[in-house]
Amino acid sequence: MGKAKNLRSRLNSYFANPATLLPKTHAMVHHAASVQWTIVGSELEALQLEYTWIKEFAPRYNLAFRDDKTYPYLAVSMSEKFPRVQVMRGERRKGTKYFGPYTAGAIRETMDTLLRVFPVRSCSTGVLRRAERSGRPCLLGYIDKCAAPCVGRISIEDHKALAQDFCDFMGGEAKRFIGTLEKRMSAAVAELDYEQAARVRDDIIALRKVFERNAVVLTEDTNADIFAVEQDDLEAAVQVFFVRGGRIRGQRGWVVEKVEDASNAELWEHLMQQVYGGEEQQQDAIPRQILVPELPANHEYLAQWLGELRQGKVSIKVPQRGEKAALMDTVQINARQAMALHKSRRAGDLTTRSLALQELQEALDLPMPLLRIECFDISHVQGTNVVASMVVVEDGIAKKSEYRKFAITGEAAIDDTASMYDVITRRFRNYLAEKETRAQGTLASGELVAGGAEDTVEAPKSKFAYPPNLVVVDGGIPQVNAAARALADLGITDVAVIGLAKRLEEVWVPESDFPVILPRSSEGLYLLQRIRDEAHRFAITFHRAKRGKAMVASVLDTVPGLGAAKQKTLLAHFGSLKKVRAATVEELAQAKGVGPVLAQAIHDTVNASDQNLTPAPAINMTTGEILD
Repeated sequence: MGKAKNLRSRLNSYFANPATLLPKTHAMVHHAASVQWTIVGSELEALQLEYTWIKEFAPRYNLAFRDDKTYPYLAVSMSEKFPRVQVMRGERRKGTKYFGPYTAGAIRETMDTLLRVFPVRSCSTGVLRRAERSGRPCLLGYIDKCAAPCVGRISIEDHKALAQDFCDFMGGEAKRFIGTLEKRMSAAVAELDYEQAARVRDDIIALRKVFERNAVVLTEDTNADIFAVEQDDLEAAVQVFFVRGGRIRGQRGWVVEKVEDASNAELWEHLMQQVYGGEEQQQDAIPRQILVPELPANHEYLAQWLGELRQGKVSIKVPQRGEKAALMDTVQINARQAMALHKSRRAGDLTTRSLALQELQEALDLPMPLLRIECFDISHVQGTNVVASMVVVEDGIAKKSEYRKFAITGEAAIDDTASMYDVITRRFRNYLAEKETRAQGTLASGELVAGGAEDTVEAPKSKFAYPPNLVVVDGGIPQVNAAARALADLGITDVAVIGLAKRLEEVWVPESDFPVILPRSSEGLYLLQRIRDEAHRFAITFHRAKRGKAMVASVLDTVPGLGAAKQKTLLAHFGSLKKVRAATVEELAQAKGVGPVLAQAIHDTVNASDQNLTPAPAINMTTGEILD
């Protein structure tokens, strides 16, 4: 068990050349069967969760905290005459306020940073008494890291107030202190006291740095289970964080199959019954609060039932704001990660992929195995910037090097069926052209070899590989018929076509009145959904890029020989397009990278754009005659 800000970097340190690993790391990596991770909202939450799990599970390869050591806390002994700030471990003492936990390095840095703003005493009792006897402060007093109450630089009351400010800042009132310092900095700037303003500015930076590190999870009296779910049409990934005493004590995640036509409220009702209704469920395992993103069906009766099991009141709530809502967002991220991991494992399993391909072949009654599947999707916004995508799956695995994207214009962009016909036609027309080119190249190569020539003629590299066994289109029967008509017009008869309609996940075949219904738990249906979603993602990405480029079009884009880099240089030289339009050819040629020929082309293009509008003819208002 460990924590990391960058999971990839942390894992790379383990999955390296085995010869370079330390003996402990070598043994751990070779015994590991899988990797699991939990995402939390801050470094503090990661520290708490790691400490809790190491204490609970005592993992073999974790050496830290298997004894009675704990993470260090930042403590302020408010019960003393001169309160002291120090680093403490172990049992808590009465009259002392604790903040943390921290790592050993982080707590020293936090304490050193805060003492410049809140110079509370941090020396030991022996050092304090020696300073009182000698009348001279210790080194910290001389470098302004201590207010030196031992020699009377600050009164007992003022020092206790300073220590209370320290505790208030660590307790969550950081914004109040930072706001006060910002006002002092503004006042110093107004009085032209820039040295004092710079010192206050540095204090603000220091406090903000500590404030970001000192994020509190929840209050210590909070006992709650926080749920989140990430779902698609067939499955739902559930995640729950167990918070006890304000700390994350554990996490659990699993994937369930959704009940057909069940609402989200009914889904949460079933989950509550499954999680808390088991015979092995312990009474103390049900917390006072259960936080969910949406109230379950019959939540009042459900809370009453859980209260009877717990023998105490139980509330089911939806957090709207604050720390609990922020922690639920973290749980939602874990649910999203769990769903992605589940899908990747399901897609990567060889047995599952083989079963999915076999189910599809049998359901569609196809004579050949589905070695290659291509899926097409159309994307646009109200008929503008129409594009299409083609994604490829071979042996059930995406082959991204074969992905293609198409820009659609003219009559083909009228509607989705016309666009689908155009895309299928272009894809397979290119395939037929490349097939003919390869045949001619092979024939020429054979003639040269037969004649004894040493050189051979190679066919050009293909932009499209061999044709698929199955074409999948995103849509219903209109899109399917358009794709089938395109293949028939090209004379291609050995490629099957189907469509996957989103609303009911129905599989349509050409010229059919009824869809092919695959079971909801079918691996074949899951494979089709995954291909369809990937085609949709690829098309949306291309559409957004094209739409964004169209929104920032410029007249300079139409100048022959003027690329993006020279456009940037030209605008930087003149400052605006208006000044470029007003410049002469000689002035344009003075810009870096712009010669006389290009300058003339720029001048002609930008000035011609102003003359595209034909001026209205002059009219004699008396006779109505059009004047020259």
